[in-house]
Amino acid sequence: MDIEKRIELITRKPTEEVLTVENLRQLLETGVPLQHYIGFEISGYIHLGTGLMAGAKIADFQKAGIKTRIFLADWHSWINDKLGGDLETIQKVALTYFKEGMKQSIKVMGGDPEKVEFVLASEILEKGDYWQTVIDISKNVTLSRVMRSITIMGRQMGEAIDFAKLIYPVMQVADIFYQGVNIAHAGMDQRKAHVIAIEVAEKLKYHPLLWNGKRYKPVAVHHHLLLGLQEPPKWPIESEEEFKEIKASMKMSKSKPYSAVFIHDTPEEIRQKLRKAFCPVREVKYNPVLDWAEHIIFREEPAEFTIHRPAKFGGDVTYTTFEELKRDFAEGKLHPLDLKNAVAEYLIELLKPIREYFEKHPEPLEIMKEVRITR
Repeated sequence: MDIEKRIELITRKPTEEVLTVENLRQLLETGVPLQHYIGFEISGYIHLGTGLMAGAKIADFQKAGIKTRIFLADWHSWINDKLGGDLETIQKVALTYFKEGMKQSIKVMGGDPEKVEFVLASEILEKGDYWQTVIDISKNVTLSRVMRSITIMGRQMGEAIDFAKLIYPVMQVADIFYQGVNIAHAGMDQRKAHVIAIEVAEKLKYHPLLWNGKRYKPVAVHHHLLLGLQEPPKWPIESEEEFKEIKASMKMSKSKPYSAVFIHDTPEEIRQKLRKAFCPVREVKYNPVLDWAEHIIFREEPAEFTIHRPAKFGGDVTYTTFEELKRDFAEGKLHPLDLKNAVAEYLIELLKPIREYFEKHPEPLEIMKEVRITR
């Protein structure tokens, strides 16, 4: 496969940003063996923003001939108090429900889950010189930079934040170098840690990335964060700047069940969630249902997306590109309810193999349900 085709696979939807395409092209041209990774906190049910967005990009990396790895970030989840802050519970869920759920998600998005390496963070954090790498990175980054890289909630807490959360972004950077990763992949919300990794790459003593005896920088690939189905905290949104201010509160969230579809939701749950979704008439910007259509249904074009309607409302209509769909919606030729129903049916069919997997292998999901009940 030629270099341009590989770049096209890596940069296509749902990729939103590559830091940088020039660096990516250079790595491909020089023949550096490429190792991808994406790290996940273990925090609850897997929703489409995790399973399908990450699964789609993992499939693309595989098609581009890149080794893929999922990092099950158990210590990181412990730091951020996920699943009750119980490390043993986090590890159990990571190696059962989360691992199997991500495998099935990758499969439905066209990837090969058997070619994905799964690594539990504690397997590498508890041995070797990982913590020397953390200190090495820490000596090359300021406190103010770390503070800007932690979660919004953490920044709001100020000096009341527990110190472990300040270690978190430095650990994210150490994860990259300690594993020899040169393609760091995440959602757009993780870009700050990846920028630090790029900035310190040529300064490190412990585990720098080396090729022909020279240090080099990793490439960061950030996929789109699907909007949640709930109404934004402010509407209408007047500008892109205003959108940036509230974007974090608009993304899909496990803690807001009706903002998200989970990979194993039943058909009726999917239909109910889409029926309740925020989808204002003729509004094509900041519309979560159109956002899902663009990044899931029309990830590859031409596609075939048919909306079934009674003849009196125009009859069935099939779209092959997102622009066609968006144009009709903006002109009022497509009613929000018809769009929502069609997106729901598409997702029901797409997620069918995952539902069937958990029906045949119920134990991982039962473990997750038990944790959510007791924690």
